[in-house]
Amino acid sequence: MMTKNADKNREQMMMFSMDDMVPQNHMLRLIDKAIDWTFIYDLVEEKYCPDNGRPSMDPVMLIKIPFIQYLYGIKSMRQTIREIEVNVAYRWFLGLDMMDQVPHFSTFGKNYTRRFKDTDLFEQIFAKILEDCMKFNLVDTEQIFVDSTHVKACANSKKMRKRVAHEQALWYEDELQKEITKDRETHGKKPLKEKDRNDPPSCGGGGESDPQEGIPENVKTQKCSTTDPESGWFRKGEHKHVFAYAVETACDKHGWILGYSVHPGNEHDSRTFKPLYDKIKGYQPSMIVADAGYRTPAIAHELLKDGVEPLFPYKRPMTKDGFFRKYEYVYDEAYDCYLCPENQILSYHTTNRDGYKEYQSCKEVCSQCPSIHKCTESKNHVKVVTRHVWEEYMEKAEDIRHTLGNKEIYELRKETIERIFGTAKEQHGFRYTQYIGKARMEMKAGLTFACMNLKKLAKLLENRASKIPKFLSFLGFWVEESLFIEKWCWE
Repeated sequence: MMTKNADKNREQMMMFSMDDMVPQNHMLRLIDKAIDWTFIYDLVEEKYCPDNGRPSMDPVMLIKIPFIQYLYGIKSMRQTIREIEVNVAYRWFLGLDMMDQVPHFSTFGKNYTRRFKDTDLFEQIFAKILEDCMKFNLVDTEQIFVDSTHVKACANSKKMRKRVAHEQALWYEDELQKEITKDRETHGKKPLKEKDRNDPPSCGGGGESDPQEGIPENVKTQKCSTTDPESGWFRKGEHKHVFAYAVETACDKHGWILGYSVHPGNEHDSRTFKPLYDKIKGYQPSMIVADAGYRTPAIAHELLKDGVEPLFPYKRPMTKDGFFRKYEYVYDEAYDCYLCPENQILSYHTTNRDGYKEYQSCKEVCSQCPSIHKCTESKNHVKVVTRHVWEEYMEKAEDIRHTLGNKEIYELRKETIERIFGTAKEQHGFRYTQYIGKARMEMKAGLTFACMNLKKLAKLLENRASKIPKFLSFLGFWVEESLFIEKWCWE
């Protein structure tokens, strides 16, 4: 029988409770049960006047609004407010009833600018949620997986200008210079003169000139967005050039996010490793697993110095086809020299400013060598092999890679850190950002990763709670059976 007048209940008046309208297994209900949100009051108390001014919006509700946005991957705050207006579960989560007015979409942005800008509020929220996860013994920091992903910036790739590319100081610069000076003194060389890093580096004639900005032709330049100058010009693989941010992230083997840092998209992973490492080394990991982008002598030296094992993958030698690989030149530690495949000696020559010791062959011997075409193409027939002053740490890292069981540990990357990036981009709107500036990008990263940890915690706690009645039922059945057997034995 066909039913008609299905819209007759639209104007019907009903009495109901907001709590009854939200299903018991709804994600927001599980999240609200998993954490006590009152900790936000303590974090923002100093941002509000205690006895003056008009009453403010509840800070907990103010923070929950972007939580809804990032939890469900809503693209903008405008769209988030529209969803809250019609979604009963969202209203329940924020503490609003059906007749309460939803805040304006600009409310969070204004509060961020006036109260939360230039603070670590969102990093504290992330840390508090991670701390709650640790209280349930869910996090294992013995092995930490590190990697970075790129998030497209809110910047038009056609609106740019050129600026002078100043050389940035490396985080290990001071320690490396001490090691270089020590090595040169050991070999009887004079210390290198200090380099003035305030001067822009020269391109050797390869730079592009910009007559509008008055940049000389021989000065290296880089592209800068006029919309978001803090982002970086980035290209990876077959992707087109875009302005982006690099979000460096660390997690454990169970997929719990332990830390993050945000950098311009054109900075290499090895240069941005130190800020993230300073955050996670307090967990005292025994091993850090990273991809080939982190396979540098400086990172291996830093980790092994702190008693942490670095696990890097194999990296193919970047030698031309048909030429000897570097591993075919054997290093003699006793005599501090290299032996080429033709058993000729390459003696120490100097230690350059980048920390590499240079070993050169004898041009008279090499000019008569039958394998010169496989060795070098230099006009003076001199082969140069370099060895970093921290090369022994790279050799230790290579030994760690060959340790039994470490191959299986490295393969967990695709199930941990890579899965986190995939989930964040597919479900939580992490492919791009609508915000401008590094500070707002750090806010987005902190809240997104906090949502992911909290979502995972809520599901695990719900699974534990659902297993308790089954266990109690089994326990009662076991006690009843035991009493019956005991009674039967006595009889």
